[in-house]
Amino acid sequence: MLSRRLFLLQLLFLLTACRAAEPEFIGRLSIGVVSYGEGNRAIERFSALRDYLAAQLKAVVDLEPAYNEVQALAQIKRKTWSLVFAPPGLAAIAIAEAQYLPLFPLEGLNKVRSVILVLEDSPIQKLNGLAGKVVALGQPGSATGYYLPIYNLYGLTLAEARFAPTPKTMLQWIADGEVVAGAMSLAEFERYRSEFAQTKFRILYLEKKEVPAGAVLAGPRIELNQLEQVRRVLESAPPNMTAAAGYIPNTKTPDYEYLIEVVKRVRPIAERIKQKPVPLYETN
Repeated sequence: MLSRRLFLLQLLFLLTACRAAEPEFIGRLSIGVVSYGEGNRAIERFSALRDYLAAQLKAVVDLEPAYNEVQALAQIKRKTWSLVFAPPGLAAIAIAEAQYLPLFPLEGLNKVRSVILVLEDSPIQKLNGLAGKVVALGQPGSATGYYLPIYNLYGLTLAEARFAPTPKTMLQWIADGEVVAGAMSLAEFERYRSEFAQTKFRILYLEKKEVPAGAVLAGPRIELNQLEQVRRVLESAPPNMTAAAGYIPNTKTPDYEYLIEVVKRVRPIAERIKQKPVPLYETN
C-alpha cells in the first residue's frame, strides 16, 4: 500500500512539475511539531512558516506541539497531523505504521552513529557483560540513545534502565558509577567528553549502521492533489523559514528501511522498559 501511494505521488509530482497555477483552498492543515525538551521555543521556530503556508494555500494552519514521545505517538496513531516534522525514530514509526509519506529531510549531522559507553577501566568487554547491570538510555524516542541500544542489547536482562535527560548527565552518571554504561550518539560523545578531563571513557559498542536524519512527513488524510500543493509551497519557502523549521527542500529523503526494522523489534520490548529487572526480549 505504501509503495503504491509513493508511486502515485511521484507520478503526480511529475505531471504537475511544469504547472504554475495558484493553489486552491484546501481547508485546514495541522502541523505536528515534535519538540522533545524544547518547550514553546519550537512553536516560535515554526510560526513564520505556519503564516506563510496559510497565506500561500489560503488555508487555516494550526501548530500542534508534542512535548514527549507518548504525545507524538498518539497523534501519529490517530493520523491527525497533516504534516509532521519528525525525528528519525518517530519518522520510522509513522512511515511503517501510519502510512505517512516523507517529503523532505530535516537538517542534521551526517553519518550519525549510536554508541554504548563504559569507563575505560571497566572489566566489561562485550555487550553481554551488561546483563544484570544498570544502564543509562537517552530519552524515549531517540534513535541513537533509545531504539538502537535496546535493539543491540536484545536478549539481555538489565538490573535497571535509567533515562538521562541530556548526554552530559549520562556521562556524569557513568563517571560517578551510578550506571555501568550509557548510550548516545557518537557526535554527542565527542562534543561532551572534553568536559570530563579527569574521566576516561571507552566505546563498548559502535553501531554499524548510520542513523538517517528526520523528515517532514505528510499524513495519509491529505488528498494527493492537495499534497502536491503543500509540497510546492514548502519547497519554495524563503530560506530563512526553511532554516528555522530545520528542513532541506530539493533533497532526497532518507532511507528508513533499517530503522523501521529496529523500531518494530524494539517497541514490544520497550513496553516493559521501566520494570526492575528489565527483560529486553519478547516474553510471549
